[in-house]
Amino acid sequence: MEASGEGTARQITFVGEPVLHRPCEDVTGFDEELAVLVADMFASMYAAEGVGLAANQIGVPLRVFVYDCPDETEEYRKGVVVNPTLVLPGHGERNLDEYDEGCLSVPGQRAGLARPDRAVVHGFDVTGAPITVEGTGLLARCLQHETDHLDGMLYIDRLPAERRQQLLAAYEAAKEAAGEVAGEAADKQASAAE
Repeated sequence: MEASGEGTARQITFVGEPVLHRPCEDVTGFDEELAVLVADMFASMYAAEGVGLAANQIGVPLRVFVYDCPDETEEYRKGVVVNPTLVLPGHGERNLDEYDEGCLSVPGQRAGLARPDRAVVHGFDVTGAPITVEGTGLLARCLQHETDHLDGMLYIDRLPAERRQQLLAAYEAAKEAAGEVAGEAADKQASAAE
């Protein structure tokens, strides 16, 4: 995916950082500051090759998410939702879709997670106008995943405890291995410079 010409890609926050593990605050000002944040969120999402991004994933504890994600017909839908309220089908009307879910804040890890195959989010656009987004397929999952973020929950928090621990251990091992590789590369650079 290409980054748009607007916005600045910011660093993604990772599992364990406090901003990801507590509920975000409602947006109260629909102003230039919010517009800049949303542009930066799109740039950050594209730079990380994601299909959705919540504000706390770039360290901002506000109830905003962006998405550019396909629905069940493979048509990409793009937008922003401020102060979202998620509505899922009732238990009798709910069809669960099992899918390998991942997250930019837990890079390199995926796990099967059942979620309803339809979702609706009510909220506001960047100007404060009321909006409703109806999602099916991957878009429905994205709407649920991003709203979870704003409630201080990661997808791994919905997994059985043992599976969650396996993913976190694999994430830590990969992070440690990446750090060792980076350290070796720095040592080689330092040796070459001497």
